[in-house]
Amino acid sequence: MNWKAKWITCNEVTGDVCPVFMKEFDVKKEVASATLIMTASGVYEALLNDTRIGDFIMAPGWTSYRHRLQYQTYDITSYLQSSNKLSITAGKGWYHGRVGWDTEEERLKKKISVLGILVQAEICYTDGTKDILMSDESWSCSESSIRFSELYDGETQDASFHPELFFSASVFDGPFHTLIPQEGEIVKEQDVLQASRIITTPNGETVIDFGQEITGYVEVTVRSNAGEVIELSHAEILDKDGNFYTKNYRTAKAKLQFTCCEGTHAYKPKFTFFGFRYIRLDQFPGGTAFASLSNFKAIAVHSSLKRTGTLLSSNPMLNQLFHNIIWGQKGNFLDIPTDCPQRDERLGWTGDAQTFIRTAALNYDVEKFFIKWLADLRTDQTLEGAVPHVIPNILSNDSSAAWGDAAVICPWEIYMAYGNPEILSVQFESMKKWIDYITLVTKDSYLWTGTSHFGDWLGLDAPIGSYKGSSREDFIATAFYAYSSSLLIKAGHVLKKDMSGYETLYKNIKSKFQETFSEYLTQTEFVLAIHFSLAPDCKKAAAQLAEKILADGAMLKTGFVGTPYLLHVLSDYGYQELAYTLLLRTEYPSWLYPVTKGATTIWEHWDGIMENGDLWSSDMNSFNHYSYGAVADWIYGVAAGITTDEDHPGYQEIRITPHPDKRLDWLKASFESRHGLIRSEWRKFEGQWCYEIETPVKTVIQIGEKRHEVEKGTYIFFDEMD
Repeated sequence: MNWKAKWITCNEVTGDVCPVFMKEFDVKKEVASATLIMTASGVYEALLNDTRIGDFIMAPGWTSYRHRLQYQTYDITSYLQSSNKLSITAGKGWYHGRVGWDTEEERLKKKISVLGILVQAEICYTDGTKDILMSDESWSCSESSIRFSELYDGETQDASFHPELFFSASVFDGPFHTLIPQEGEIVKEQDVLQASRIITTPNGETVIDFGQEITGYVEVTVRSNAGEVIELSHAEILDKDGNFYTKNYRTAKAKLQFTCCEGTHAYKPKFTFFGFRYIRLDQFPGGTAFASLSNFKAIAVHSSLKRTGTLLSSNPMLNQLFHNIIWGQKGNFLDIPTDCPQRDERLGWTGDAQTFIRTAALNYDVEKFFIKWLADLRTDQTLEGAVPHVIPNILSNDSSAAWGDAAVICPWEIYMAYGNPEILSVQFESMKKWIDYITLVTKDSYLWTGTSHFGDWLGLDAPIGSYKGSSREDFIATAFYAYSSSLLIKAGHVLKKDMSGYETLYKNIKSKFQETFSEYLTQTEFVLAIHFSLAPDCKKAAAQLAEKILADGAMLKTGFVGTPYLLHVLSDYGYQELAYTLLLRTEYPSWLYPVTKGATTIWEHWDGIMENGDLWSSDMNSFNHYSYGAVADWIYGVAAGITTDEDHPGYQEIRITPHPDKRLDWLKASFESRHGLIRSEWRKFEGQWCYEIETPVKTVIQIGEKRHEVEKGTYIFFDEMD
């Protein structure tokens, strides 16, 4: 991109008010085409002749701003008139706003960095000439009606505000070397939910319930007098007494305030979003008693992803779980894969991303989404190869096993889902640097010891006062050292690289692991040793795992590290019935327990709301935390049996091996691959299992002991029930 424009800011606008930049220009000839290229050191919304340009919410998105800042290109041909006014409002967004737990150094950087915009338009005429419109000192600026806007705390608008003072824009030395074209999926307004009920709580507050937790914001349509105020607070849940509950938002105020104009108007925020199901009416024109359901709608906002996978069964609670997994993904795939969308966090935690990525790629087409995020991981990785806990990195350069392993696991899973080796080629050095980093920092060769990790985060076998579970950190770290090394080797073979050195390293890690960890103490330790093929006798270890689960009351005790693989290990070694038992369990702890408590997304804690209605904690208790939704990849891949393999990545050829269970009358799964629709259904039929398979490519179908090789088409098979 040949930039002729200059970065501009509005130095006269101080404090929390969002500035608006303006430029008037004439078009005196017939226009053939016109494009507008734009970005901001913040977030922006642009209007041309009072019409919004594009539908990107929170543009230009969140990247590792030290290294990469996206710009967007818009076709504005149809917007142009003979006389034109371009106005661009800028907000803090991730660039300047409070994000995560900023260090004093980060706060200082944001304080002295400049909020501004960069704009360049090219207008081409039918006579072959063209004009260039660019941001520079000739632009004007003023305060906007947005008096305050920040990600965690919300937004304040005064619709009656009209600027009286206009200033000349100032040029500043903004970044050019970091600018890149739009790389990820854009963030857009998606589902619209109508308010479902109005509640008067025991505390006497007026609360609106939308019936579904979403990430986004509320639009309020109201008839009001000038100067009347609407003030809303947001919450995920009501407490056990039915009162509005916000303590788990921690320091995030999550409030909206609108000062109204005369007449009927619709109000919604521009530069913030919330994770919520409920809103509380703190102020409303005429008083909260005048509010009705028709005044409110909730707008879900997330990256614009194509839905590719569906799951449906005869069990309504299991269907609600599928629903919750989808909404958990939508709510946390807002430009980056966040851990949660509501509290003072909303960060791209690497551990959550690698845990869920296989499920993510079944539910939606996430190739472009993860290509962008992995590019940020690559650039935020340290010279030594350490992978920060969150990407974009706004915390520190510390690394943890199972979190930093996203550098290897995520590219490999994207390759397996879509079959394009380019992601491996682009990320290969990053993948290799991660393995080399572990080799560099470990205290003991061929193990990973001597550093701190998150362990089996939120494991239910954790000692009192710990979040980390009881699985040994060195055990987990070494297991992932081996697993990621094995994936690096596979990636190298795909790229036809000499991997002999890493093959030797892997053999030594596996040998040292077996020598050091001869016994497994927790469910997660069993799961990792088996799933990563590190146990000397995986079949024997799986039998011991099954015994341990039954001894624990036929319940899981795994955390973030062990849970994604648990059902796979059981079904891989003949304990399919036990895997289904865990899946269909409704008592705490289980995937269905939150469903019994009315969950509409996936919870951070199995007992975020405990059986007596009390809350697990106020410090760390998200009710939209997608990680445990990773169980869906077992349902697609084992229960419905849809899998690809390393010889035919991206479902170029398919293996379908369904595994029904008598506790379900039927299960349907479908997945829109790059090669077409794959569908696997099974149901009970006159004492038999009836299977209906639809495939777009050559497929091996395994039904019990019978193996069928089929071509593209739809097929029906029957098999006796056990």
